[in-house]
Order: sequence, then structure tokens, then C-alpha cells
Amino acid sequence: MTNLITAVDVFRLNVPRKAPFRISLGTITQVENILIRVHDSNGRVGLGEGSPVATITGETQDTNFAAAPALARLLLGQDALAIEARLADLERALARNSTLKSAFDMALYDLAAKTAGLPLYAFLGGEKRIVFTDDTLGLDTPEKMAAGALEVLERGFPAVKIKLGTTQAEDVARVRAVRLAIGPHVPLRVDANQGWDVITAVAVLRDIAPFDVQYCEEPVAQWNNEGMRQVRQNSPIPIMADESVFDHHDAFRLAAMGACDYFNIKLSKAGGIHTALKINAVAEAAGIRCMLGSMFETRLGCTAAAHVIAARPNIHFADLDSATGHALDPIVGGMAYDGGAILLPDTPGHGADVEAGFLAALEGVTVA
Repeated sequence: MTNLITAVDVFRLNVPRKAPFRISLGTITQVENILIRVHDSNGRVGLGEGSPVATITGETQDTNFAAAPALARLLLGQDALAIEARLADLERALARNSTLKSAFDMALYDLAAKTAGLPLYAFLGGEKRIVFTDDTLGLDTPEKMAAGALEVLERGFPAVKIKLGTTQAEDVARVRAVRLAIGPHVPLRVDANQGWDVITAVAVLRDIAPFDVQYCEEPVAQWNNEGMRQVRQNSPIPIMADESVFDHHDAFRLAAMGACDYFNIKLSKAGGIHTALKINAVAEAAGIRCMLGSMFETRLGCTAAAHVIAARPNIHFADLDSATGHALDPIVGGMAYDGGAILLPDTPGHGADVEAGFLAALEGVTVA
């Protein structure tokens, strides 16, 4: 039976947020994602979502929407199940643009798992398990972040992650306030989003070490791998690479340098599931555990990510809280949040779809 790609739909997937979300790189007020639907000759449809963040991947919804039809035309008439070949076609046609490629990648994996009649975690060789995610607080005053942390716990999340990356005094005050609010036993994670230089990073990390911080993400500029290695050497807190690890080549370099303790894999940053699995393989070989995080995906993108976590035990941490900050949920099926527990479906593929009425109102184009 042939599984040829017959059409590709491209949509602007816009979802309002409950409130602006501030990090050291800027403030997000509106979710502007990209949705890809790949149709095959057997009537199946695979769905994929990408969440471009211009300050991280260099992409916007506009650039994704403009480039997507050209990539879609490369797929028409091709074998939908030959994922390696299809992604190689996209890679040859367009450098970088990891978020856009991730949406195509996710759709192809969804389609392949549906064809196999398997949930995505099983298609990837894994077994069903419950995934636990933290919830993240954006930059704010220490008082507001402490109050927000208590709300995170009230909603049933087992760990709190907070954004840092401003001044030493401000960031230390934030961590102190949050730790005092949540008590000594709740896991606390911090993310500077490249906001410090090496000297400031080491100073802050030493100051917040008494507050039992589990790890710190991306303390210095993403290009400064040597700087991150220096921070790690002098930090009492483990260091997690995020914006500095886009693909398996980055992972190999950082591991060889001894620049970090953990990797944060994000599908929209890595180019999708295919490269995410390669990053994790490099990490396993180097004895480095991973986290799988999110940009600003809906439950659709988060569901696919949760399947990947379930399929790879070396992905030890989850940061799949992005959909909890949206003002509406246009996704049907897919994963469910039970507090901080993510419950995966057993339906073939990743199991998530977009509500028909919501989809009909989106701006889109079909390449067939």
C-alpha cells in the first residue's frame, strides 16, 4: 500500500494568552504559531505545530507562513512514511528555520504512527508513562513571583521554574522570595535565558545556592559555549544548555567541552522529533540527562513532546507548561493536564487535533 503525500495545509495558529509573559529576551503577549497538516493517499492526516520565537530561532509566524508552501511542494507525491528522506529534502531546500521544519516533522511522525495504528510513544519504541511537568513564572517583582509560585503549587504542579536574567540583586531577591514562599522541599529551577555575563552568572549562582536550586538554564549568551563551561566549573548549581543546543552537532560540541550538566531539547528549536532523538542519543552517550521543554505551543505541540519523553527514559525532566498560559484551548483529544501530571492518549499518532470551528476561522493555504 502506497502512502503518498497528496496535499499540505498551512495555517496561522493564533491563540491569546491569559497575560503577557516576560523573559530576559523580551515579552510575549500573543501566541503566533504555525500549523501544518499533511494528507496522504489513504485519507489520513498528520498534524504538526511549530512555535517561532524570533529572539531564539530567528523566525516569526510571517516567515514560517511565507516559506511553508515552498517546502510543502517538495513533499507532494513523495512517500509519507520515508521520514528520513522527507526531512532531508526540507533540509537541503532551506537552511535553519528549525521551527517551521519541526511542524512538518511532527505532522510526518503523526501520520506514520497513525498508519502503523500506534500511539506515537509506541511508534518511537517507548511505553506509556505519566510525565510530570513544572510550571514557569515570567520575570516580575519578587513579591508577585512568590505569589505566583504558591498558585503553581495550588494547581498541583510538583515543581516551580522561574525566569531570571536581570541584575544580581534583583535575581537573588526573586529566588529568595520564591523559596521562602514554597518551602524547602519543592523542586525549584531557574532560567536566565542568556541574561548574564560569566562574572554575573557565577556571582548569582553562588548567592542562590543556599536556596537549593535544582539547575540553571542558559546563564550566558548562546554563542558563548566557553563562557558556559567557565560558569559550570565555578557554579555550585548544575547548568542546563537550552538556546545553545539546537541540534545534535551542538550537543556533541557541548558534551565534548564539558560545558553543561543537562540539555533542554525543544521540538521547535531542534527542528522536530527526528533531531530531538539524535540530541538525546548524544546525551545518553555522554552521560547527560535531558529535559524536553516548550516554547509557546498549544496542547497539540505539547502532546507530541510528551510522547517523545515517554519514549526516551533519558529525558528526565519536562517543561511542557506552555498551554496552561493560553486564554483558550482549541485542541481536541491529545494529552490532559492533571495538575502537573500529563496523561497521554492511546489513540494512533499523537492523538491531538484542532477543533473544526476554530480551524475553519484560521488563515490558511493548501498546496496540492
